[in-house]
Amino acid sequence: MRKRIYEIIEVAKDNDRWSQAYDFFMIFVIFISLVPLTVKEQTAFLTMVDKVTACVFIVDYALRLMTADFKLKKGKWSFIRYPFTFMAIVDLVSILPSVTFINSGFRVFKVSRLFRSLRVFRIFKSFRYSKNVALIVRVFSKQKDSLMVVIWFALGYVFISALVIFNVEPETFSSFFDALYWATVSLTTMGYGDIYPVSTFGRIVTMLSSFIGIAIVALPAGIITAGYMEELEEKK
Repeated sequence: MRKRIYEIIEVAKDNDRWSQAYDFFMIFVIFISLVPLTVKEQTAFLTMVDKVTACVFIVDYALRLMTADFKLKKGKWSFIRYPFTFMAIVDLVSILPSVTFINSGFRVFKVSRLFRSLRVFRIFKSFRYSKNVALIVRVFSKQKDSLMVVIWFALGYVFISALVIFNVEPETFSSFFDALYWATVSLTTMGYGDIYPVSTFGRIVTMLSSFIGIAIVALPAGIITAGYMEELEEKK
């Protein structure tokens, strides 16, 4: 019985209609649960929606905890380790704001708003019900070494660019953090225009930073695309 429950609540196989139905149902509930977050004033209906969807998430969490040994394959230790896994923490964080009762008051109201915002984490619950998301996660896992090299290269370039521009135009950039901010938005080619160099050499540095930024930003896309294509070929 527990084995069948595990098969249903996990990502659906192509020939398992019950599991597919459960996946669609949970995705529907997840998005419905986000509706109360789209309005400032809570009505009785929205409160009921929040409580009902929270109950569904609690049942889902209980079923996953009950079948943790099939997923983690660690025997009885699975039931202890499961609550500390990433998705279990996401599940718990998405549930707690709806079942936590907080008294009224100005200071406490701020806390309640914080707990309310944590319900946004429910969107991450939908990831486990998508095969394509699972495929992308595997791509990131396999390509993590290459991606880490690109990240370190980008961070290094941001630091060097900030260091150069900070010394070239100390009047424009009052602190090194401002230079880091400028280097980051230039690297990503966003350029908000709220802070920028005014000297000729500073503008040359900006142009070089923008060109190199295009190349650096393109590298992760190429790595992920190549890994995605490899996964699709293996799947075939």
